[in-house]
Amino acid sequence: MNVIKTQKSIFENKVSKGFNTTNVEMEFCLLYGEVAEAYEAYKKKKDDLGEELADVAIYLMGLAEILGLDLEKEIENKMDKNAKRVYKVVDGVRVRISD
Repeated sequence: MNVIKTQKSIFENKVSKGFNTTNVEMEFCLLYGEVAEAYEAYKKKKDDLGEELADVAIYLMGLAEILGLDLEKEIENKMDKNAKRVYKVVDGVRVRISD
């Protein structure tokens, strides 16, 4: 999957269907709602968990496109940053000690 191409396709679908493409606050709320639906599907062992997770990804990529972010690049950068972090366990809790 090419994430940037998918972001653009998701945005184009939003435009063609008349969905929100300007109210960022509303998109965050809708994304939150999709995460809640995915969690509910997981907790209740529903068959549509994969579909709900896909909705989360679709809303996330759509939001990234609205904000002009290359989500693929951002994910790669964050994964590199996370790989370099050092942690130690303090009182049973994993604590980051360096970036």
